[in-house]
Amino acid sequence: MRHPDFPVPPQADSFASWEASLRLAFARRGERTVLATCRHQGPLRVQKALYPEGERVCHAVMLHPPAGIAGGDVLDIDIELGADAHAVLTTPGATKWYKSLGRTATQRVAIRAEAGARLDWLPQENIVFNQACPVIDLTLDLAPGASAIGWDTTMLGRHAAGESWAEGRIAMRTALRCNGQPLWIESAAFDAQSPVLNATTGMAAFHVVGTLWAVGEGATEALAESMAEHLPYNPDLRAGVTCLTQDAPGLPNVLLLRVLARRPEDARALLSQTWLALREPMHGVAGRPLRLWST
Repeated sequence: MRHPDFPVPPQADSFASWEASLRLAFARRGERTVLATCRHQGPLRVQKALYPEGERVCHAVMLHPPAGIAGGDVLDIDIELGADAHAVLTTPGATKWYKSLGRTATQRVAIRAEAGARLDWLPQENIVFNQACPVIDLTLDLAPGASAIGWDTTMLGRHAAGESWAEGRIAMRTALRCNGQPLWIESAAFDAQSPVLNATTGMAAFHVVGTLWAVGEGATEALAESMAEHLPYNPDLRAGVTCLTQDAPGLPNVLLLRVLARRPEDARALLSQTWLALREPMHGVAGRPLRLWST
């Protein structure tokens, strides 16, 4: 995909930028999921594999030591789950997208999961500073029989610090596929003055937007209907759920939960509760809160 070009002021070219990459491969060996490959270039890494749920589920925390992403930075993350592997991936804190003087900052994530693999993709929220221009791209390709639950949350502006997102531009794209066949693809590109931010069919003047997706045999219309009656709809937090059924035989459905919030912690709490509830029907594994988030 080619993202929209952002204007670059001449003085921006003199600023240093990071190019970082991370390649992870998880494999099932006996009753254990192992981090079989862990390679990095630049300031992006995983310290070690963790097993808070036992040996069947491997947890990995992705670290970006600079703590934020500046204009010109490019982060590439490539993840592979072998057959029957189960991996949980998260981040230790929010991803901060800094003021960039018109230069784009890019994060690209590509994930592949083989048959029987289970993925939990649980990064903490993106915080978009004023005058930031992020490009956020995620592609997931599942083999038949694999399942995945993931989310993304973005807060426009640092409202706790009294800073709104008054200037800047953002491009976001998520593509979910099964054996290369598209299941759900969504792209959005807008600037800080876009009417979508205040439109009732857009963000309705909320500062935080989140999407949870669940892909696999457990994603059913009945499951979506059972969730819908418990979702909030109030001045501070709104959510809705739908199930995208596939016409082609052999392709899994996609369950989508949309969230709008005033505060990122409210969106995070709702997404976390939903993930815990979905783990059993999607993965056949009991939901357990991430220990990292309680420290």
